[in-house]
Amino acid sequence: MSRQQGYTSQPSGPRPVGCFSVRWPPGERDTCFGGRDTSIAGICAARRVSISVVGSYQRFLRPILFKMDPENAHHLAIATLGTISRYPSILRFLHGPGSNSLEKEVFGLHFPNPIGLAAGFDKNGVALPAWEALGFGFVEVGTITAKPQPGNPRPRIFRIPELEALVNRLGFNNEGATAVGERLGALRNSQRWPKIPVGINFGKSKIVPLEKAAGDYVESFRKLKMLGDYFVLNVSSPNTPGLRKLQEASLIRELFGQIQAENPGKPLLVKIAPDLTFEQIEEILTLASEHRLAGIVATNTTIDHQMVPTAKKQEGGLSGKPLNRRSLEILRHIRRVSSLPVISVGGIMSAEDAKARFDAGAELIQLYTGFIYRGPGFLRDIIASL
Repeated sequence: MSRQQGYTSQPSGPRPVGCFSVRWPPGERDTCFGGRDTSIAGICAARRVSISVVGSYQRFLRPILFKMDPENAHHLAIATLGTISRYPSILRFLHGPGSNSLEKEVFGLHFPNPIGLAAGFDKNGVALPAWEALGFGFVEVGTITAKPQPGNPRPRIFRIPELEALVNRLGFNNEGATAVGERLGALRNSQRWPKIPVGINFGKSKIVPLEKAAGDYVESFRKLKMLGDYFVLNVSSPNTPGLRKLQEASLIRELFGQIQAENPGKPLLVKIAPDLTFEQIEEILTLASEHRLAGIVATNTTIDHQMVPTAKKQEGGLSGKPLNRRSLEILRHIRRVSSLPVISVGGIMSAEDAKARFDAGAELIQLYTGFIYRGPGFLRDIIASL
């Protein structure tokens, strides 16, 4: 794990097996998650550390995280979950919800439940076992580009708590397809690969011109096509200059064709923007069917910031509660004109929102901003409502 500004996940001196050192802020004493493998429960009880934060996230943990810089809080969460993912004995204490009645088959894959983690949270695939342990029915890694890239300058994530929203302009910061492929390959060859489906989301490298975008996606796909269970072409992020032009018919047709020519038979989906017209969406749906795509991910973040207070306006993609209505409208329209399976994402902030997506015809849903605001208990609430 590389160092991030103001944060380190490096061990400090000899540590007990299963122990993780987090210093926040720098210079503060360590917090130990877990202890020796033979006495994890006892040590955690003694330190009053609960691996499962399902019941206490909104009352205790979220206020602490929300006092931190949003990106630092994200790095801390990912580093912690990534370390926990290496210790099956600790994962057992996460106690994620489960329900056999929610199992389903979608585009040839078995999902233990239809609630997934959206792309953008675990960009580099460092915490896959933890997401399964928390109760997610699937997880989507990425967005990954062929070339490693740092993304846009910081600050680049902004909370708007009064709207239960986020604005981000991250710009596909990730380690690149080669590094992520090595990590996922090592995990696949270990005993820790999750039993839930793992999707991989691809985007265009910023340095690659638009006319060469298809080849750039193909380069990523070649390196990762044997590692993911399904794949998503992200052509809809507002944070990479020109990327959304790939949703135009001529460009997306070329992209679909080149990727499918390399595809060993894995489900391929495309992620679309909420700012498209219904006519533009129908054009993409037609091309997706012609090129035998497995489904649609609807939707990405929006560039419509009308609901954001003037003092809080920032350039970037808006997610969370303000996106709910538009994302649901697009889902309903897709269901009216197409039989392609839909993973619905965007603005799902309550169990009622999740139920509305399934009632509108979504095969699967994904969480991102709702998970940040509600925490791990959100999964339990949704599963209990279905």
